[in-house]
Amino acid sequence: MGTTKSTGFSKKQNDLVIVLRAMAHPARLAIIQHLLKVNSCIGGELVDELPLAQPTVSRHLKELKDAGIIKGTIDGVKVNYCINSKKWNLIREQLDQLFATSVKDNDCC
Repeated sequence: MGTTKSTGFSKKQNDLVIVLRAMAHPARLAIIQHLLKVNSCIGGELVDELPLAQPTVSRHLKELKDAGIIKGTIDGVKVNYCINSKKWNLIREQLDQLFATSVKDNDCC
């Protein structure tokens, strides 16, 4: 798969695509949903919640962290993860604006 051309699009559009791409996996969506429910948790707890091996969960956490959706705080040998509230609210605002645009019910195709 080739690289996606991102020049010519706004920074806001490119930033939102990075986030949506990171969220577009069932395991990552499950991680986000779990963190929203419990507020924060240790990475090992997520392994117990998902039908995936620890290295796979770690890769998904890295993707979410790289996109800025979650953040992690090191506590000894453990990492405590939570939703990055600033980024989450920005994502929500951008998606609210997108979905606030009504679409007329017509036969376009």
